[in-house]
Amino acid sequence: MGAPVIMGRKTWDSLPPRFRPLPGRRNIVVTRQAGWQAEGAQRVGSLREAIEVCERLEAPDVWVIGGAQIYTEAEPFARRALVTEIARDYEGDAFAPVLDASAWRETQRESHVSAKDGLAFSFVTYERVTAGA
Repeated sequence: MGAPVIMGRKTWDSLPPRFRPLPGRRNIVVTRQAGWQAEGAQRVGSLREAIEVCERLEAPDVWVIGGAQIYTEAEPFARRALVTEIARDYEGDAFAPVLDASAWRETQRESHVSAKDGLAFSFVTYERVTAGA
């Protein structure tokens, strides 16, 4: 089985139904809605509870896949961040946190251009250089 994924409820809802749950891994959804449930998802009430689930699974890696609040809460615990940078501005109402340059070092960058529409984007890996929480 693949690494568990932690996401907020809105991120879960944003996944096309045919991709829910994400296959081959534990799908952990953080929501304050006590009665929320979805087939293939494990509901937890906090990021701390999600991390405890992953610790019980003895998962060596865990993927935090959004949204903005979950990213912000999880950042102090992360040792690596994999970020997609898109060379275009978009309007939106939720954003991933900006990584503190004094705490993170870029270790890899793969730049690409979409053959479909010419959009430039990069996959960037950052490693923590200071101790996490």
